[in-house]
Amino acid sequence: MDQAIRDKYKDVLDAYEKNFDSLELFYKTVRSFFEARSLKGTVHSIRHRLKDVEHLIEKIERKNIEDEQRPTEERVGSINSENLFERITDLAGVRVLHLHQDQFGKIHSAIMKKVEDGDFCLFEPPKAYTWDPDSKKYFHSLNIETNQKDSFYTSIHYVLKPNERSRIVCEVQIRTLLEEVWGEIDHTMNYPSPIENEQCKENIRVLARLVSAGSHLADSIMRNYGKP
Repeated sequence: MDQAIRDKYKDVLDAYEKNFDSLELFYKTVRSFFEARSLKGTVHSIRHRLKDVEHLIEKIERKNIEDEQRPTEERVGSINSENLFERITDLAGVRVLHLHQDQFGKIHSAIMKKVEDGDFCLFEPPKAYTWDPDSKKYFHSLNIETNQKDSFYTSIHYVLKPNERSRIVCEVQIRTLLEEVWGEIDHTMNYPSPIENEQCKENIRVLARLVSAGSHLADSIMRNYGKP
């Protein structure tokens, strides 16, 4: 990383380093929760990471440049050491994968029970990113807000805190294994910069439709098999 960029964000890096131990501890706590015996058989696997310094600074620089390019009335201000943990909520990330959508209800209930018991706090309400009408209906039945992205990105996001006073947050993404395959292809094409190729944009939406159909079929198979 260019030393000039490091110097520019020295205060941000200092804030990250100062809070890193607390961030790592909470991140491990969240991981352990999803690895617990109570969710065995529902959670298929877990992916996780702490954002490294280089990617953190690249993301902050990109977002600050994007903000400066917006009309004045739409700007939200630069990311700095004071608002780092409010503006970058994926410093710690845990991705929870499950086999079929019917299993999500149990995972959601387990998370909300931890919130009700005071073991976790929600930084913001959970959000489900989906374009599929049946999935929207399902998430609404669980009182989860739904959003749609142009790419047809599909995932449920939680941002958790250890308590109300803490600045520390951990992002949790939950999706099926089929959605994870789509997500990896989309991430390859669209991160850190969205692809401009219109054919690829359309193809990723077609793939999303196929994945959605596969997810519904998986639910049907597992219900008939007797393994909800």
